[in-house]
Amino acid sequence: MPNEKLQRLVRQAEWTYEQLARKVNQVATERGTKRSYSSQAAWLWVKKGVVPRDQASRSLVVEALARGLGRSLTCTDAGFPEPEDSSHARTGTDVVDELIDLGRVQVDATRRRALGVGLFSVALTIPGWSEVAGRAHAVQVNPRARIGQAEVDSVGAMINRLKVLDGEFGGQYARPMASAFLTNTVVPYLRATATESVRKAMLSAGAMACYLTGWMAVDEGLNGLAQRYYNKGLELAGAADDRMTYCHILRGISVQAANLGHGRPAARYANAAADTAPVSTHRMRAFLAGQQAHGYALTGAKSDALESLRVTERAVSRVTSPSGQASGGYSASTLAYHTAQVRYELGDVKGSVSALHEHFKLRNSSDSNRSAMMFGSLLAERQLEVDHLDAACATWNRVLDDYPAMHSGRVDDRVRSAVKCLAPYQANNTARHTRDRARVLLAQRGV
Repeated sequence: MPNEKLQRLVRQAEWTYEQLARKVNQVATERGTKRSYSSQAAWLWVKKGVVPRDQASRSLVVEALARGLGRSLTCTDAGFPEPEDSSHARTGTDVVDELIDLGRVQVDATRRRALGVGLFSVALTIPGWSEVAGRAHAVQVNPRARIGQAEVDSVGAMINRLKVLDGEFGGQYARPMASAFLTNTVVPYLRATATESVRKAMLSAGAMACYLTGWMAVDEGLNGLAQRYYNKGLELAGAADDRMTYCHILRGISVQAANLGHGRPAARYANAAADTAPVSTHRMRAFLAGQQAHGYALTGAKSDALESLRVTERAVSRVTSPSGQASGGYSASTLAYHTAQVRYELGDVKGSVSALHEHFKLRNSSDSNRSAMMFGSLLAERQLEVDHLDAACATWNRVLDDYPAMHSGRVDDRVRSAVKCLAPYQANNTARHTRDRARVLLAQRGV
């Protein structure tokens, strides 16, 4: 009997059976579980209703289709049975128990492929605000423990300190500490008895702790684990009736998708964050619209991207400090970065280089060392694209100066990219020296 649900999805993706098989094989290769499905296998799935024999194979099919369609999908959507253990994709269960489970996962993070925590999944369901708002019953209370505002403040202070460590030394350095803090300190507080205002404040703080741990996991290269932390953060924000934190986390998911090149999900999550946000300040409007601009640009929606960028510019201009910087987490330097990303995705490489130069002129002490290395690497790659070899090498060498102290999977990737980009230029002494320096530093790092 045909699998009508799967057939409908394949039709919507406008794929042949050969294309379906190829896309599934590509996802499998990314996950380190190589497959060699043929068009015949895909035909059997669709026309005869044959179900791939193991859950891993079924998830590959669902992920491939989710990427092709640019939206979340479940096994049920594809006409396959749901896995027995899919708690990380569900809401309504005890959120705190699930956080404890995530804390156990991270201990064994060296087995990334086996645990399935390394790869980003377009198929993973992200809960909407209506699904999580006010779900206070999702947290069981321990009547023998009690907390007050002092515990909420201590969690907030610790989050800020962990954030500084993450920015200075990288997610590989800071995530294990953040995960342990979340599991050993925040989780018991989430279960403790408290007044209604303190309880909601702690739920919000727990949501931000989940967001920060997820952000660090992204930097470490554990994108699947990051998604699961983000989802738990969304649920805690919903339990706290905290729309602002919910939108902050949803935007973070958009950033993750954008940086991995998943344009349609990036735009969708950014739009959902903007649509869900309560009446916001100019700063928050810039924070959300800047990410919308990047998401739109990734999908080739030029007019929408430029309009969102104009919204961001207007918002930033209305919250300036005496130094000319926007207050808080979204500044003129962040706007310059988003401008660079939009220009690049729309084909203006030279304009992107100019905007990144502007970003570095506008940076201040609140900007992290890791972002300087990440954006510096992007600048070098784009300088090379416009044939500015010497400038690119100078930029890369500034990144390499700080590399030994940075423990970041994303920065590791950018240094590896430098080695690859400079390979064709070995006749140039400067390029050869820069490439050799990067290779030595990577070898010393063991990556």
